[in-house]
Amino acid sequence: MKAKLYLETTIVSYLVARPSRDLVVAAHQEQTRNWWEQRRGDFDIRISQVVLDEAKVGEPQMAAKRLELLRPFPLLTINPETVRLAEQLIRSGPLPAKAARDATHIALSAIYGVHF
Repeated sequence: MKAKLYLETTIVSYLVARPSRDLVVAAHQEQTRNWWEQRRGDFDIRISQVVLDEAKVGEPQMAAKRLELLRPFPLLTINPETVRLAEQLIRSGPLPAKAARDATHIALSAIYGVHF
C-alpha cells in the first residue's frame, strides 16, 4: 500500500514555471522535476479544491498547465470536520488568520490520514 501524499500547489507551480535565474529557485524547480519524474508514482496522491483554486490564479496559460497536471488526482472533500479543525488551528494560535488556506491544507491532511 502506497503512502498518501497531499500535493500542495507549490509543486505544480514549480513544474510549469519558466526557468528561474535565481539559483535557489532554479534548484527547487530542478528538484521538483526530478521528484515528479522519479518518485511521484511511489505515492497515493490527493489534492483538494483549495489546491485547484490556488492553481487557477495567475497567468491563464500557466494556470491551465497547472490544472492539467492536477487533473488525475482525487479530491479530498472539505467537510464540516475539516472546517472546524482549520478554524481551530487559527484560533488556537499555530497559524495566523491570513494562513486560512494553509490551515485547510493541514486540516485535510490530518482528517484524511495523509502521511506526507
